[in-house]
This record gives sequence, C-alpha cells and structure tokens, in this order.
Amino acid sequence: MTVTATAPATRPQAARPRKGAAAVTAALALLVAALALVDITQGTAAVGPAEVFKAMTGRADPADASVVIASRLPRMTAGLLVGAVLGVAGAVLQAVSRNVLASPDTLAVNAGSYLALGIVGATGVSLPLFASSGVAFAGGLLAAGVVLALSGLGTGTVRLVLAGTALALGLNSVTEGLLLLFPEQTEGLYQWNQGSIGQNGFDGVLQMLPLALIGVVGLLLTARRVDALALGDDAARGLGVPVRATRVTVVVLAALLSAAAVTLAGPIGFVGLCAPALVRPLARLFPAFARARATWPAAGLAGAGLVLGSDVLLRALVPADTAVAVPTGVVTSLVGAVFLVVMALRLKDTAESGAPDRLRTPSRTVFLVTTAALVAVVVGVTVAGVLLGDTGLLLGDVVNWAQGRAGRAVSFVLDTRVPRVLAALCAGAALALAGTLVQAVTRNPLAEPGVLGVSGGAALGAVLLVTTAPVAGTWAVAGAAFAGAATASFVVFGLAARGGYQQNRLVLVGVGVAAATTALISLLIVLTDPFNATKALTWLSGSTYGRTMADVLPVALVLALGLGLAVARRTELDLVSLDGDTPRLLGLRLSRVRLGFLVVSVLLSATAVASAGTIGFVGLVAPHAARALVGRRHVRVVPVAVLLGAALVCTADLLGRTVIAPAQLGAGLMTAVIGTPYFLYLLVRSRR
Repeated sequence: MTVTATAPATRPQAARPRKGAAAVTAALALLVAALALVDITQGTAAVGPAEVFKAMTGRADPADASVVIASRLPRMTAGLLVGAVLGVAGAVLQAVSRNVLASPDTLAVNAGSYLALGIVGATGVSLPLFASSGVAFAGGLLAAGVVLALSGLGTGTVRLVLAGTALALGLNSVTEGLLLLFPEQTEGLYQWNQGSIGQNGFDGVLQMLPLALIGVVGLLLTARRVDALALGDDAARGLGVPVRATRVTVVVLAALLSAAAVTLAGPIGFVGLCAPALVRPLARLFPAFARARATWPAAGLAGAGLVLGSDVLLRALVPADTAVAVPTGVVTSLVGAVFLVVMALRLKDTAESGAPDRLRTPSRTVFLVTTAALVAVVVGVTVAGVLLGDTGLLLGDVVNWAQGRAGRAVSFVLDTRVPRVLAALCAGAALALAGTLVQAVTRNPLAEPGVLGVSGGAALGAVLLVTTAPVAGTWAVAGAAFAGAATASFVVFGLAARGGYQQNRLVLVGVGVAAATTALISLLIVLTDPFNATKALTWLSGSTYGRTMADVLPVALVLALGLGLAVARRTELDLVSLDGDTPRLLGLRLSRVRLGFLVVSVLLSATAVASAGTIGFVGLVAPHAARALVGRRHVRVVPVAVLLGAALVCTADLLGRTVIAPAQLGAGLMTAVIGTPYFLYLLVRSRR
C-alpha cells in the first residue's frame, strides 16, 4: 500500500521542474518574439507598425514593402541568428571549461577571426562570404586553443580572462597594423570590427544559417557527454566519456558558431558571456536547467534577446539618423563591460597576487653596471632615433641644427623628428614609472595602466576632446586625458579597494573598464567621423607622428615630479609593497600613501597618452625586468625601470618608422607585440 501510494505522488513532483523549465523557455521565446516585432518597426524610413503589418500581409505600398523586406527583416533575422549562436557558444565554452567567464570574447575567438580576415584582406584576395567564414573559423579556433592551453581548464576564472585579454590585445594590434599599412585592401574592416547586424537582403543570413545549424545540432549530440564532464574528469572517464575528444569537439563546434556570427555581423561583444550568466541562476529554481540540453537553448534565446534588445533600446533612445550609424556591437560591449565588472566583484578568486616574487638582491656593483649599460642603450637609441628614418642624417647635421646653421631640408627633418624621439622617451619612462608605482601599491605583479583601464580612460578623454574640439591645444588635451584617466582609476581602484588590492579581481575590474573605454572610443569615432578610421587608428596605435615640443612638455614635467617623489619616498614604496600590516605597525598612514602614489601614476599615464597615444604593456614589462635585474628595493627599481621603459618605447618608435619606411607603425603596436608574449609568460609562470 505504501509503495502504490507514494509512486504516483512522486511523478507530479518530478514533472513540475520540467514544466517550469519549459514555461521559462517559452517565456523567453515570447520575449524574443516581442523584441523582434518591435525591431522591425524601427528605422530611418517612415514605416511604422501599420505599414509593417501591411507589408507582411502583402497589402503595403511597394516602397514600404521594399524597406521591410530588404532591410528590416534581414536585420532582425541576423540579430536573432547572431545572438542565438553566440549565447549557445558561450554556454558551451563555460560548461566545457567549467569557467563562468569563458566566452568567444574572453577566449580571443573574435580577435583571432579579425586577424585572419585582416591577413586575407591585406593580400588583396576577395573571398565570398562562405569562404570568409572558413578563414574566421580557423583564426578563432587557433586563438581559443592558445588561450585554453595557457590558462588551463578549470584552474581559475580570472586567469582565463587575463590570458584571453592579453592575446586579444596582441592580435588586435597586429590587425590594426595591417589596416594602417594596407588601407585600400582592408577598407571597411575597421567598421566591420565594431559589429553591426544591418544587412542588405537575406543572402548573408541564408549562407550562415547552415553553419549555425550544423554547430548547434553537433553540440546537442554531445550534450550528455558535457553533462558528464561537470562531474569531474575522473567521474566522466568512469562513465566511459572520452574527456579530451569531447573537449576538442565541443570547442571546435563553439568556434564554428562564433565564426558564423563574426562573418555575418562582425564581433558582437560580450553576448556569449552575458547570456549564459542570465540563465545560470534558473538552475537553482528549476533543476532541469542544470542539464545542457535545457540550458543551451535558453542561453541561445537570452543571447537573441540581448542583441535585439540592444538594437531596440539604441533606436528608442537615439534619433534614427544617428542610431543607424552606431554599431550594435558597441552597445553590447558597453553592457558586457558593466556585466564583467559586476561579476568580478562577486567572484571568489582565491589566487591572491601578494607581494612580488622573492628575488635575490644583487650587489651595488651589479646595480651600477646595469644602470650604466641602460644609460648607454638609451643614448644609443636616442641618437639612432634622431639620425635614422625615411631620410638619413649624420651627427654633423644634428650639431649644425643645434647651432642654427643647418639647411632648410635638414632643419625640417630634425624639427619634426627630435620631438618625436623625446615624446617616445618621456612617454616610455612615464609609463614604466606608473607601472612601478601601481604594482607596488596594489602588490599585484599583473597590474599596469593599460591592463587596469587607466590608459584607456586617458585615451577616451583625449579622443573626446579632439573629436568635439579639433582646435584644442596641447594642455587642453593633456587635461582631458587626465580627467579620463582619473575617472577610470577612480572606478577601478574604488571598486577593488575592498579586497585590499591583493587579489586578481583588481585586474579583472580593470579589464572591464578598459573594454568600456574601447567601446566608447569606437562610438565617438563612428558618430563624429566614421570615414576617418585611419586617423583614429593612428592615435590609438601609440604614434608619435606630428608631435611638437609643446606636446612633450607636460609629460616631461610630470615625469620629473614623479621621479622626485618616487626617489624621496622610496622607503614607503618598499613598505607598501610588502604587505598591509608592516606599514601600519611602523606608523605609516597606508591609505593616504596609497592614494598619493596612485594619483601620481594617473598623472603619469594621462600625460603619456596625451603625448604619444595609447601604448600598452610598458608599465608591465619594465618593472618586472627591473626587479629581475636589480632586486626589489625601489631605490634601484625606479631608475632601472624608467630607463628600460624609455629604451623600449623609443626602440619601438624607431622600428615603426624605419623598418617599413616610408610607411609607419605606431609604437603602441610594436610594444603590444612585444608585451603580449611576456604577459602570457608571466601567467604560465604564476600557474606553475
């Protein structure tokens, strides 16, 4: 009696979660359908809901029907397809890596696809859309494989984002270099990289739809194996699941989905990160969502809702003529950047950065020899920078120019070249000193102005002033850069202060802020001068082109101030870099000291960006190399790091001006190519 009484009672209880999950999925589908209906009623043409209804029923004016059929329906369909496949791809990557921050963005899939298409475009080869998707797939898959190999599966949420962000910076720098070197062959690629669901007809959607279906069906066939992976590798092997083969298959299929989305609409940022995160809490209420076959479709619907919702919101808040020029990817990137910061604050990352590595303390002789060698290197690079370029000069020409006896041609060359060399030297030294101060205060060896979003904030402030007031002077640009850097640093350091700056959460918040500044800069460029991407790329690539002595003066003054402060407060720098208790025991006001050093680092970063554009990784590489050469005492680290930073940026600027002369590459692109492998090496070493 007991058995017969309880058995029927348990079936409805077991069925309720399934019905609840089905109801939630249906509600998501209805929401997406509602957004799709609203989306096709928005646009620049005066075609409202009534005209759309007539067009759908075949009773509309031919002009109205053309707008709906040729433009709005393809845009809406592309938004559905792109959002769905990115949502599924993100959910799959998070499941197979057991990492809540895995997505096509954080795994550098989009950056790999962008570089692959840039390389093909630079060769002048014109590929059909289907072939372009194959190229994007290869590039994205290779990048994802590198990030997963470097970060390790399941070894920490923050490490994966850092590896993906660093690799994406390096790959994007190479791509931007190609865009600058081959502007005609790669025309339109920069605008494409912002991500837009606008379409001219259904051709692109119809070509990418089979790839998306293949990827989704293939993933659903592996869903049971992915569920087994959630139990752990050993448990999955015990159930007969081939762990390695399953992971490789799933990553390949997710990369295929990402490639289809990228080929159709360009990179639509952070959808693959946000959509699964919106669905994940549902598993607590409805256990059915703990299974891949229920989670992945829901994540696809959430992704479609995010893309269409962003498009609808943009067109509702911004005038139609302006909204049509704003890429959808910029809006989703802004939303995703905020989402990433919120997730960073909620994550429990136990991998504390702590103090820098314990290094031996070399003798005074080693320090003096190292400093003398670096001074010689800086002098040599400076002389080479002045003499070499598209026009070669001799030392005698420089002497005559200094004495005012040079000819018109020599004077013109040196009047433009010397400020460039000085700007590179001062910017490199300032960024190196800023990185040294930030790493000491936060006790985080991965912290530097570029990674923390401070340089991005400075670039945003400068670009905002330049685009709105092109006649702004040098000091005004420097002031705008400082305001942007101060705002970004206030957000980053303020949010991360609760963890005592000791955790990698600081860097993760900085990555989110940096992504937001990049999206806002892209928005400014598109809205103010969408056809002048080369000018924007030149600024953002860290170029010293066109700099004058007036541009060098602000960074030189702040560098002198920062050096004086760092030398005078070298003991306090040593103390704050140790731990949080020792300075307090010695009577040091830790919060005030930290704030003072951070303000100086912001000033240094802002004036460096105003002087030479955005230059990344110098603040990371120079302090690390300095500590490896002369130990941890800042009385030695500061001068060595400053010399290393000056030599690095000046060398990068020299190579960018001479290797492919008369064409030029910005120093920021060169330092990113150098700094990315070093950053990834630091991640691998810290994992070991």
